[in-house]
Amino acid sequence: MRVLHIITGLGVGGAEEQLRLLLRHLPAHGVHGEVVTLTTPGAVGEGIRADGTRVTHLGMTGNRDLSALPRLVRLVRRGGYDLVHTHLYRACVYGRIAARLAGVRTVVATEHSLGADTLEGRPLSPAVRALYLATERLGTTTVAVSGTVAGRLRRWGVPAARLCTVPNGVDATRFRFDPCVRAAVRQQLGLAPGAFVVAGVGRLVPGKRFDALLDAVAALPEARLLLAGDGPERPALHARAAALGIADRVLLLGACSGGLGAAPPGGPALDVPGVLAAADVFVSPSAEESFGLAAVEALAAGLPVLYAACPAIEDLPPELAPGARRFNAAPGGLADALRAARAAGAARLPVPPVVRHYDIAHCAERLARVYRTALGTRTGGEAAPTSGRHAPLPVPSPSPMTAP
Repeated sequence: MRVLHIITGLGVGGAEEQLRLLLRHLPAHGVHGEVVTLTTPGAVGEGIRADGTRVTHLGMTGNRDLSALPRLVRLVRRGGYDLVHTHLYRACVYGRIAARLAGVRTVVATEHSLGADTLEGRPLSPAVRALYLATERLGTTTVAVSGTVAGRLRRWGVPAARLCTVPNGVDATRFRFDPCVRAAVRQQLGLAPGAFVVAGVGRLVPGKRFDALLDAVAALPEARLLLAGDGPERPALHARAAALGIADRVLLLGACSGGLGAAPPGGPALDVPGVLAAADVFVSPSAEESFGLAAVEALAAGLPVLYAACPAIEDLPPELAPGARRFNAAPGGLADALRAARAAGAARLPVPPVVRHYDIAHCAERLARVYRTALGTRTGGEAAPTSGRHAPLPVPSPSPMTAP
């Protein structure tokens, strides 16, 4: 089966790293992919190429660059793909339309980042929602990364028959705790062996609430903070750390790769597994998440996890993630939770069952089944006598897009 993945961009990020991880595991299920990125390929794009998968940069200049649509249609048509799989809002809108115009009727879209009032960390507007729903009807199946996201899509009006859930996957071996890595990263960052180190991972956007994490760290004079990620809130977080008098205890590390391989030239010097190895506790202060992959990765590293919201954990029985705890959202609640973690000591925890539940190999197998079902595959895995290509259907002309 030949699948074309269309994604908005391939900078360091959760959806982008997840695509790279899936591309490594899908061939075991007879699925071979290529990738089109609408915007800059970035570090993850270079990594996907290094893995041996073709990546094409479409050169889209912005949301309203409608000249990209005919280029994308030609690319899809020439490729003879069985199925198109789109990722992230802009790619889902343009990719679904392009697939239909190119004659590919089987289109799967993964919804990675839908919040109750946000999409990909930005406030939802009526225009964004209307365009999302209009183009969603052009697809075959919409994949939600959690039951929470699936529920939000149903409330939007996406029919349950068009929805399925395939969670994000974790390669636990990448995050397995290594005391040598811990010592090396702490030395690199100038952290004393006995320092109490808090870690956070994510894009630096308002919705992630890393400002609240800074406030909590400020209340613990002995705490150090490692924050892996980049985004528009970085200057504001720098300023807040200075205003709180903790600039010397906070390290904003910038974008860190997910540890899928060596960073390309000019890429990040640290990866997320190294940051987690150096830490004693992981905090996810975001009040709203679509999955919460970084929290699961932290559990795979043997860290206690404090979170405000995490569907990956909350959608499952609590005994599957005994090292994770939702902290009190009241003022001072996170600081109290960090004090309790500090008092408990820095011993590594056993890797909990939730990590095995989200094993990337199982998630790739589930996604391959979604592909086969969407293509009308016969029971037993024999391919149905169709390539997934049909005559083009009429589609509505895209309206000028609104962010995201």
